[in-house]
Amino acid sequence: MTIKRVASLKKAADFRAYAAELGIDLACDDAIQVGAESPLGQPIEVSGRPIGNRWATQPMEGWDGTTTGGITDAVVRRWQRFGESGAKLIWGGEAMAICPEGRANPNQLIINNENAVGLAHLRETLLRAHEDRFGRVDDLLIGFQLTHSGRFCRPTPDRLPRPRIAYRHPLLDRRVNVTDDAAILTDEEIPGLIDDYVRAARLARRVGADFVDVKHCHGYLLHEFLSAFTRPGRYGGSFENRTRLLREIVGAIRSEVPDLLIGVRLSAFDFAPFRPDPDQTRPDHLGPGILEDVSAYLPYRYGFGVDPNCPSEYDLTETIQFLELLESLDIHLVNLTAGSPYYVPHIQRPALFPPSDGYQPPEDPLVGVARQINAVKELKARFPRLVLMGSGYSYLQEYLPQVAQHYLRTGGVDLIGLGRALLPYPGMLADATTTGRIDRRLTCRTFSDCTTAPRNGLPSGCYPLDHYYKASDDARKLSVAKGEIR
Repeated sequence: MTIKRVASLKKAADFRAYAAELGIDLACDDAIQVGAESPLGQPIEVSGRPIGNRWATQPMEGWDGTTTGGITDAVVRRWQRFGESGAKLIWGGEAMAICPEGRANPNQLIINNENAVGLAHLRETLLRAHEDRFGRVDDLLIGFQLTHSGRFCRPTPDRLPRPRIAYRHPLLDRRVNVTDDAAILTDEEIPGLIDDYVRAARLARRVGADFVDVKHCHGYLLHEFLSAFTRPGRYGGSFENRTRLLREIVGAIRSEVPDLLIGVRLSAFDFAPFRPDPDQTRPDHLGPGILEDVSAYLPYRYGFGVDPNCPSEYDLTETIQFLELLESLDIHLVNLTAGSPYYVPHIQRPALFPPSDGYQPPEDPLVGVARQINAVKELKARFPRLVLMGSGYSYLQEYLPQVAQHYLRTGGVDLIGLGRALLPYPGMLADATTTGRIDRRLTCRTFSDCTTAPRNGLPSGCYPLDHYYKASDDARKLSVAKGEIR
């Protein structure tokens, strides 16, 4: 498979021609619109609250907090840059663990009383940076993402897995050393989990958050409950049971913090796990991703939004039911993503260069971008009253503004979420919508160092393009970990 680099496509017509060559539906406007004409610059409301434009920051933890889940200078710098991005919706800033044992890494932020002053400082830093550059913050909406990492908990300095799971998974258990039922979160433990979410939501409101995200994505605990078909009892089996935990958490938060908005980040679809092709993998080279052998597990009952008869394809049937449930719960702000960075990174964050725990792309990454964009487009057509935010745009690189504005202009999405692209270039869309251009030198090329670094115990950041990381001692450590220097 030959993949053309996006940077080699010199104009929008070339981009569209390549999309047609790939056989994908991925539209791209010819030019970036600026000022009052820009679809990216239009305001929108959610639950009566104004959002001043159509781009947002995605939640990106840096693996760089303190061991007690507090802030550091690196965390503050990231939030300042989020403020400078011009985004009027701050979705989480970071994924914040609701309890120490729920962290995905031993330096993840924890949302608790001990860290309240620091979290308030992050918000205030972001507000000041945004007001200094853009002049107003009354149209800015800031949310905190509440998470429990479930199967992917690594909360202690040894970085070993300490999973808490919704059910036994025949393929993923071995990846995190689950060998018996001890890791399963029991029904009797769930009231304590709900209490953790409520405490976190109460604190989020106290330090100034406008909303909280009850996170249901990327294989973490609440997302895993959505696929708990094989779990017995009140929280498994039927759709009603598998969404019971969401309903109970939302009800408890609303009872305790009635003026706090609630959003949900959802993996709208998933695949069965992929792994590097062992026949093409060498010590210095990852093979392309291939589907794990699922022949013994068909129909596949271990994923949400997966076609059970062909688990390398998605099925939005239950995703639609879930969005109907959110509407009935008066939750209108929904951030759509896909899959998981742990077992299907190519559908979650399309990239040309894999992280150290991934695999070479099994498809052109633009195929993965189009998959997410078109799933969101389909769901938006069904749910005009929901405010839907799309993900997966970073791989578009130079063409991100033109593709984003097309789908905003044509009603295929309401908001554009940016993650990796903001790390080296927080002002990307602010520049695009004021000058009609972006700085190619700062554009994310999806080298995946922002993931490879934390997989090797280092802070996440853009080591190739952001001087703060490029000039750090950690940059050399990362090069050693990647085998680039000895």
